[in-house]
Amino acid sequence: MAQETIRVGIVGAGGNTRAKHLPGLRAQPGVEIVGVANRSQASSEQAARELGIPRAYRDWVQAVEDPETDAIVIGTWPYLHCPVSCAALQSDKHVLCEARMAMDADEARMMLATAQENPHLVAQVVPSPFTLAWDRTIQELLASGYVGELYALEVRGLVPGFADPSAPLSWRLDRDLSGLNTMGMGIWYEAVARWVGHARRLTAMSKVCVKQRPKAGEPGLATVRVPDLVDIVAEMDCGAQAHFRFSSVLGLAPEPAGAWLYGSRGTLHLDARAAKLYGAQAGEQALHEIAIAPEKRGEWRVEEEFINAIRGVEPVRLTTFTEGLKYMQFTEAVARSADCGEAVSLPLFE
Repeated sequence: MAQETIRVGIVGAGGNTRAKHLPGLRAQPGVEIVGVANRSQASSEQAARELGIPRAYRDWVQAVEDPETDAIVIGTWPYLHCPVSCAALQSDKHVLCEARMAMDADEARMMLATAQENPHLVAQVVPSPFTLAWDRTIQELLASGYVGELYALEVRGLVPGFADPSAPLSWRLDRDLSGLNTMGMGIWYEAVARWVGHARRLTAMSKVCVKQRPKAGEPGLATVRVPDLVDIVAEMDCGAQAHFRFSSVLGLAPEPAGAWLYGSRGTLHLDARAAKLYGAQAGEQALHEIAIAPEKRGEWRVEEEFINAIRGVEPVRLTTFTEGLKYMQFTEAVARSADCGEAVSLPLFE
């Protein structure tokens, strides 16, 4: 495969596909984008014209069944991630699936099982990108004992605006399209798991603050089932206690996005808004910026990793279907706990 052209079909030419996947794939030598499928034939044809793709598929099924493709890139909303991924793998196609991995943990488990039935194929989920620049440095600081024993972890993923009941129902707030995925919860949890591992038990509360919204492009109101506010307390495998808060309705919230790691000897703070990492150890009076060495600063290389994995140059590290299932189990555990009012243990299944 190293010397052969890899032919890629696109299912869902949305914003991230246009901004990241297409340029990233085209930057790899020996990669050809052969076709695209959007939500309708007309939309597919328009995307093909705009993006310089030779073939417009009538639907995703035709894209997956095209004998001229070796790999499928799935850029749709989560409701299609499982059916398209499984169909592509069963059609002997490599898969790069947009995050979040699936609608729920059962779908993610089905996707992983299908990938395991086809171990010669690459199955990759687009990783959480927010912390790529700092991941290696945070991992090394924790491993070196910078914070000592990790006691507590705080994560905030807040959009510091007030609720807007007049805004139409977006796909992110439509459970039929997004499943159990809620705001930045999954994307932050995936990043945290890179640093400290996964949760073993959690309790969650959630609240839908704007219970109805105008339907997009049609009359009437739609009932909202995706929360606007989520609080999670978790016990992590490493022994730390974690608190996650996500909201899109906390107007003027201070320090809206970031992570804090508190240990016996030190503290780390990733300020997502300022795009800086801070730290301090016992005896110091204030946090100071921690410089990231250029050779340790991670960057987006999703498409390069995908193509290299197909060619056998490197394995997929960010993000495997196995890791995707773990974060989808966390996502489902949050929904279950919020619904029943009780703690939920992880993993939901092995």
